[in-house]
Amino acid sequence: MVRAGQVLVIFVALALTAAFVGGFLGAVHPAGDSFAVFRLPIAALLALVVIWSPWPAALRWSVAVLCLGAMGQIVAQKYTAHPPGSVVVYQKNLLFENNQVDALYADIVAANPDVIALQELTSRNAPLVQQLRDAYPHQASCALTTWARVAVLSRWPVEGEICVENQGLVGLRVTSPDGTFWAFSLHAFWPWPHGQADQLEVVLPVLATLDDPVVLAGDFNMVPWSHALRQIAVTTDTARAGPLFPTLRKAGAPLPIDHVFAPGGGRAGPRALAGSDHSGVLAEVVVFE
Repeated sequence: MVRAGQVLVIFVALALTAAFVGGFLGAVHPAGDSFAVFRLPIAALLALVVIWSPWPAALRWSVAVLCLGAMGQIVAQKYTAHPPGSVVVYQKNLLFENNQVDALYADIVAANPDVIALQELTSRNAPLVQQLRDAYPHQASCALTTWARVAVLSRWPVEGEICVENQGLVGLRVTSPDGTFWAFSLHAFWPWPHGQADQLEVVLPVLATLDDPVVLAGDFNMVPWSHALRQIAVTTDTARAGPLFPTLRKAGAPLPIDHVFAPGGGRAGPRALAGSDHSGVLAEVVVFE
């Protein structure tokens, strides 16, 4: 009985170790990013299980310390101070079936952003952009699917737009009082085994060709410590506005998957659900350093 228990502990420890290590291998295979989403609970479980394994003490405690270090890196992001910038961005996955347009409108008006990025814009919540047209007359949208779109709105004049059909990316070249920049709304697909990696192979080259600074907001369906988000930050020469906070809860798990990126990062905080399953994000970002 004791031996069977030890075998079970070893098996669980090996499985958790594989998942933990795999979460750092997103650059090798997109499955790594799928494991990275659950790095915090995987690391916590592995640290507990490995201590009770029959492995040599040096190995057990080395693995436990590595797990605690990985957990600490994530938790620290929640408490890291981020200085605000002068451009205010409101990010929101509306939820395709959300018809609480008045609540959404009230939250946006209260936030008073300069740029608005929206995902899952459908016939049910489309009246929202009409209500916002007076204050945000410069609007662009682009198809994600046959029934849902992404949109970006600006209070400032624009000089052009980009739409990558069926890839969830739309952008406006905004002329702000401080200069010209690109403002994008992105709805990333789910990660492996879904199509997020293939989607990024399409949209990242588009973003890489731009000369003006880029502000990229969206539902990235991915956590900040993933390879995918590092790719995005490097390609656009941006940093994520922080600190870290969850924007979606699935089966009780808090997931930080909605983000705003800007050249100098910035300070961000959550907004109300307003009928969606995603919290809004309000970010004061640094565009011109």
